Amino acid sequence: MGNGRSGRDVSERTLILSDVRQSPNLKDASLTEDPFAAPTDAVFRLLGTSANGLTKDQAHERFARFGANRLRSKERATGPMLLLRQFTSPIILILIGAAVLSTFLQDVTDAAIILSIVIASGLLGFWQEHRAASAVAKLCAVVETKVRVLRAGAEMLVPLEHVVPGDLALLSAGAIIPADCRLLEARDLFVNEATLTGETYPGEKTPGALSAKTALARRSNAVFMGTHVISGSGKACVIHTGRETQFGKVYETLRLRPPETEFERGIRRFGYLLAEVTFVLVLAIFAFNVYFHKPVLDSLLFALALA
Repeated sequence: MGNGRSGRDVSERTLILSDVRQSPNLKDASLTEDPFAAPTDAVFRLLGTSANGLTKDQAHERFARFGANRLRSKERATGPMLLLRQFTSPIILILIGAAVLSTFLQDVTDAAIILSIVIASGLLGFWQEHRAASAVAKLCAVVETKVRVLRAGAEMLVPLEHVVPGDLALLSAGAIIPADCRLLEARDLFVNEATLTGETYPGEKTPGALSAKTALARRSNAVFMGTHVISGSGKACVIHTGRETQFGKVYETLRLRPPETEFERGIRRFGYLLAEVTFVLVLAIFAFNVYFHKPVLDSLLFALALA
């Protein structure tokens, strides 16, 4: 017991998440009240909902106002941008430079051959990436995550992205927490919050009002996006969704560019190596010709063409 308590204390001290101190700015919300510290009846009033959940029209209106319940947008690269991206690697840029130089030297045949190779390579890469992106989008549509909610007194399954503030989420063993929620009912409910607090053991969740100053890790009346139910069941009112959740705030602070694959890293390094070798060769050949008193312009063009 001592070790478990110590681990929890360490988790609380190192927790980088800020407390939720404001309501989700709904029509009936009061900024002076904290949904996590208010009685159950007040939670319904703050979120503009009821014990029967939102109506269909309310859910649609809030979805339009707050947007989809996701951390990152589903915006895909447009066709022109995807095509343009195929011509930004160092190797392709070197080939384009060689084609321009060949044209300048009136070597149209070499320029046409090089440009043909570059264009064919770019179109092939564009076709492959476009097909891959389409396949991923279709796969995501097939494995779409759904959650149980109560709307207009009826239990239904809705896509995770369609959960809105004021929804009543129905929780059971194995279910993911769809958003930051205030717990209304619970029966032996244990939730794994390791993704937020670092605590390896699941914590028990119970309904009831807590002080607004209660630390996030000790909010036993709240469940948060990014965690999941280990055992038990419960009902919770959604407070924050998407990037307004605690998990969303962590995502924003840690958001980085997608990691580069080993293949992409190898191609990029090889391209830089070719660029460096080309630059050194140009300088060496140019300096050698100038040393032997060759015309400067002819020496430069010869060095560029040879490199």
